[in-house]
Amino acid sequence: MKKILVLGAGLVARPAVHYLLDLPEVAVLVADQQMEPAQELVGDHSRGIAIQLDVNDSARLHNLVADADIVVSLLPWSFHPRVGRLCLELRKHLVTASYVKEEMRSIHADVKAKGLLFLNEVGVDPGLDHMSAMQIIDQVHSDGGRVDSFFSYCGGLPALESNNNPLGYKFSWSPEGAMLAAMNDGRYLEHGKVIEVPGDQLFEHYWLKSVPGAGVFEAYVNRDALPYIGMYGLTGVSGMYRGTLRNVGYCETWDFIKKLGLLNQKMKFDFDEVTPREVLANIVSCGPADDLRTAIAAYLKIPVHSLTLKKLEWLGLLSDRRLHLGTVSVFDMFAHTLKSRLVYDEGEMDLLVMHHEFEVLFPEQPRQRIQSTLIDSGIPGGDTSMSRTVGYPVGIAAGLVATGKVDLTGVQIPVHPQIYDPILAECEKKNIRFIERRSELSADERSYWGDV
Repeated sequence: MKKILVLGAGLVARPAVHYLLDLPEVAVLVADQQMEPAQELVGDHSRGIAIQLDVNDSARLHNLVADADIVVSLLPWSFHPRVGRLCLELRKHLVTASYVKEEMRSIHADVKAKGLLFLNEVGVDPGLDHMSAMQIIDQVHSDGGRVDSFFSYCGGLPALESNNNPLGYKFSWSPEGAMLAAMNDGRYLEHGKVIEVPGDQLFEHYWLKSVPGAGVFEAYVNRDALPYIGMYGLTGVSGMYRGTLRNVGYCETWDFIKKLGLLNQKMKFDFDEVTPREVLANIVSCGPADDLRTAIAAYLKIPVHSLTLKKLEWLGLLSDRRLHLGTVSVFDMFAHTLKSRLVYDEGEMDLLVMHHEFEVLFPEQPRQRIQSTLIDSGIPGGDTSMSRTVGYPVGIAAGLVATGKVDLTGVQIPVHPQIYDPILAECEKKNIRFIERRSELSADERSYWGDV
């Protein structure tokens, strides 16, 4: 029986752990900083064990990894290089849902030399985006065609009936992660031209995108899309884009949030002594006798009646209530605010929308558009869509490794049929499925990405 060590019992862990516990040939040890969530995941299952673990306890972590066959890390990405080095030393396979960073990529040859597999990016984004895209790309190539452009979009959002706050967003993952991502540069290819989007202009560079069956969203660029040309075997394409979907109004709001300095990690205050209102007054140089709303409007160069100001007020950032956080950065204060206000209440549902658009050329045929769309909602009183679409692929991937159904070695992502075919097939059984549409394109429809 294979032993799988799951590090982390957070928001996306339950589907992964439950899937693995359903495999008769697998025993699962769930380790978390808090005992209660780990115990809740395994319950009284005969092949499940829960333990409390501080991952900074190197000796204990070493012993747990040594006793496992496969390690599934659901920890924040910053822990993965350390876990990866430990797995390499102790000759253990590793599965994560996180992007492959340079520190992980640099040990590829060593991992391969030891016959190990470190399978990363098997969540939803990254994860299902790779798998669903590669399934279509490989089929197009098999049919003798060529992909000329590929635009991919993904967004985790509140479901329509749970979209009940003025920001049109709730967190089913770490607010800190979203805040850091808001400062990323972006890059993509359109009509053969590379488009660079500096991080300070990220939310100025967006368009409206209609997704069949889901609605109209704002789309802004998700990091650098160009490396995926090589990863996906799409050399020679004229278009390559990866975008994030958000409800209409999101980009303008977050552009002003950034310009107001709410993502500043260096500016610190003692929040036992000062209020959010006083911090904003300091940022915009608002005197005691001045009106703060007027001062913020002038600082951002927006009308006093702007919806942005009403959103800031709704968040509590114009409040004189002390937060009692001690001395922390403005960034930390804002993350605390988001965790308090943009949360899912009991019974509310989230929504995951992923949408791919390919333009494809086949010999002696008109240019074709292939659209592939995933729309998945959370289960009231059950798992969120984010946990399902991250957790199930992670669990399925670990199960494939445990049962010897993947013969790849090294640091990998799921762009190979032996990985993506069974994961997508198993996800369909969980009602996580893509709907594909094909159509011919006229000349004036070609490479038209936005919606007016």
